[in-house]
Amino acid sequence: MVGVLGGGQLGAMFTGAARRMGYRVAVWDPDPDAPAHRIADHSFSTSFADPATRERFVDSVQAMTLEWENIPVELCQWLEQRRPLRPSSAVLRILQDRLTQKQFLSSCSIPVPDFAEVHSVHQLHHVIERLGLPLICKTARSGYDGKGQWLLRQPSDIAQFEQILSTPSSGGRWIAEQVVAFVRELSVLVVRSESGDTRVYPVVENRHEQGILRESVVPASISPRDAEAACQLSVRAVAELQGVGIFCVELFQAQDGRLLINEIAPRPHNSGHYTLDACTVSQFEQQVRVTCGLPLGDVRLLSPAVMVNLLGDEVTVAMSGEGSRDTFSTPGASVHLYGKRVIRPGRKMGHVTFTAPERETVVASARQFLSRVRKPPSAVPSPP
Repeated sequence: MVGVLGGGQLGAMFTGAARRMGYRVAVWDPDPDAPAHRIADHSFSTSFADPATRERFVDSVQAMTLEWENIPVELCQWLEQRRPLRPSSAVLRILQDRLTQKQFLSSCSIPVPDFAEVHSVHQLHHVIERLGLPLICKTARSGYDGKGQWLLRQPSDIAQFEQILSTPSSGGRWIAEQVVAFVRELSVLVVRSESGDTRVYPVVENRHEQGILRESVVPASISPRDAEAACQLSVRAVAELQGVGIFCVELFQAQDGRLLINEIAPRPHNSGHYTLDACTVSQFEQQVRVTCGLPLGDVRLLSPAVMVNLLGDEVTVAMSGEGSRDTFSTPGASVHLYGKRVIRPGRKMGHVTFTAPERETVVASARQFLSRVRKPPSAVPSPP
């Protein structure tokens, strides 16, 4: 039995991959409606702080992994004393705090955007003097898909952020980063085993809207030399962490050509979902392999691909009436729905991956699809 901490869409896709490989899976997620619970062999839906569940969970599995970096480190420390946990609590401790992560990477001479800690209004002004504007301020912990971030471009932004810093609920610990003038946002999936054996997927080019990933295109429109540099930098960062597992390294390609690491996630990543349909071995099968101590799989790209997220009501447009006929009749389109019962604006409800022999063809198909699903709700056709 393999255990996974977290039962959202990443946990569910891991569970599906593990079961296809013949493994039974135990899922622990405090949300009883988490998608992975519905396909798991064993489910635990109590708080991560519950000691009885901790005992039952660890006794039921032989190896463990996680779907999200914000699992309590203390829980992971306790669990890994009893069973292998990949990635380790030591890696998690570094990566789940943005400030600690940047400090670690900087100490290893790995290029990152200029940054500074901010925990008071007084310190904020010192940071602005040193780094200048624009700045992006992020909570050191938690926050995803653009949440927990504040962009400072002008004095009015500073005044509003000062109010946030002054409130007791602000969390106290923020990281301020110099905004990078980038030409592309990139990501690289790195899989690393206990022995240090490493596999690297092709470089992905990402586009975000309001802090949420909109689409991922592979291969990225960069030179072979830049692609090799991005892969080497990503492998080096994971090796410095002594990481075991699958990691997504997000990078900026700056206007001056530099590659800077923005963030590292110790898990499968939204920008890696294309691997389900366009690679010999998906990121989720790789996670199963590295968790269970199996040889790592082939990372070959079988065709160019574009992954498009279905956000909020877009899933209704894509899956209703004429929309569903268009979606499923598009050559090379693969639909993945996450089984979330509640639709909210900006919530990731699923994704569609497009594959084709030519990059231009697959990009055109994805853009055409996006223009269709972005119809206003009133334009959604009724089911036939």
